[in-house]
Order: sequence, then structure tokens, then C-alpha cells
Amino acid sequence: MDTYLQERIKPEKKELIRYFKSLGLSVHTSTKARGHQGFFLKNRIDISKNTPQDRIIPTLLHEFAHYIHSKIEPDMAKTGGTLNALFQSGDTIILDELMRVTNFVDENSLCIRLYEHKDRVKAKIKEYDKTIKLYYPKFQRSKKFKEFDKFIRKSNARYLLKYDRVKVIERGFFKRNIKIYTIDNIEKDFDMPEAFAAYIRLKSYTRKQARIAARINKYKKYYEKPAELFARFVEGLYIDKEWTEALAPVAVKKFYELLESGYYMELKNLEL
Repeated sequence: MDTYLQERIKPEKKELIRYFKSLGLSVHTSTKARGHQGFFLKNRIDISKNTPQDRIIPTLLHEFAHYIHSKIEPDMAKTGGTLNALFQSGDTIILDELMRVTNFVDENSLCIRLYEHKDRVKAKIKEYDKTIKLYYPKFQRSKKFKEFDKFIRKSNARYLLKYDRVKVIERGFFKRNIKIYTIDNIEKDFDMPEAFAAYIRLKSYTRKQARIAARINKYKKYYEKPAELFARFVEGLYIDKEWTEALAPVAVKKFYELLESGYYMELKNLEL
């Protein structure tokens, strides 16, 4: 280990892997990594065989940051860690800076496609709301649509209020009839007013809106975990140190102070 203390290691694939293994870590670079580019668990680092070449070193550093973090906070895998432990500070400025670095390192954290999809769905909801109000000006999405409820009560179209596609089995004395109904074929399958068909589709898009919102919240919760913020911060220092310093001056200053003091342990031996 003393050889590593004499000169800091440049982040190169072979050197990093050799160094990680010297610390007792098991490193695998030809796995599926549980569906991710990389994965760290119990002194093992997996790098997906599908990881692009330009992402291998950043991913190795990301997972090594998790390893260092796990030594600072042994329960970080369950709790997601804390900025107080990682930076010895609960300053909200550091949180904001780390989020900016995360957005730079991983554009998926911005959820751009999801927000665009959300906007399109929102527009469709407004469109169907407008159609309904042409016939029922007092219609409000937050209240019961009594006219519709009365019409739909005995129709198989009622199943489309919860699902975009349903299979309905109608049993008779001698045989059963199977019918498939979808949101796209309302007018073909049912004789109903335009406003009612619009209401069913409005309900469908409202469900889509809820699913998109849930996915955005899930991603935000993941990316805002201190463990992930720290790992992507280390990535950022490798990918573009100057830009990371510009995005997160307070966090960078605190990080290097703690790094030089040995707080991040074996991370000090890497050239970041």
C-alpha cells in the first residue's frame, strides 16, 4: 500500500482496477451490474459489459465513491447517507451545488423526456376538458359527472374508466362471448355522445399524468440521495474538474479540505 501513497494514481482503467483490488475489493467488468452501468455492494464493484468505453472510468470512480461512503456511513446503502457525514456540513448551499453537478454529470437526472411527456398529457387533458364543456359548461373534473354516470352505468364502456384496454367475458346459456375494448375504439364499439367519449379519454390521460408524476418523484428521490450526489460529484471532478469547481465552489473547497486531511481515506490516493 505504501507505493500508492508516494504518487497519486491517475484515473485509468487498469490502474484503478489494480488499486481497488489491492484494497480488498472484488471488481468485475463483464456483468450486467443489476441493470445499471455499475453497482457496488459488500466490497464488490460490478461494471456492466454494456457500459460505453467513455463511461467505464467515471463509473468505476462512482462505485468507488460509494465504497468510501460506506466506510464513513456503514448504513448508507439503506439510508442513502447524509451530507453532514459526507461534508461535515448541513449547508443547503452544498446540496444545491451537488444537484447542479449531478445535472451536469447525468442529464437523466433532469427528467427532460418525462417533463415533456407530462406537458403533452396535460395538453390532452385540457383538450378533452374543453370538448366536454362544449356540451356541459358546468363540468368540473373535481366533481362527479352525473350525466355521464347515469349513461355509463349499464354499459361495458364503464370498464374503460380504469383501464385503457379490457377483455370482457359475457356468458350465455350455451357459450361465452369475449370482447376486447380499448380507448382508441370507443366510437366504434359504443354509441355514446362525444362528451362522454372525451370524458373516458380524459380519465385515461389523468392516469397517465399520475404515473408520470410518480416516475419523476421516484427519479428525484433517487438522484437527491446524498450517496448518489457524492458519487456523481466525484465523477464530475474527473469528467471536468474546472466546470465542477464552477458549479460547486463551496462543495469543492470543503471536499478538498477533507480529502487532504484523510477524511475520505483511500480516495486521497487518486488524482482528482
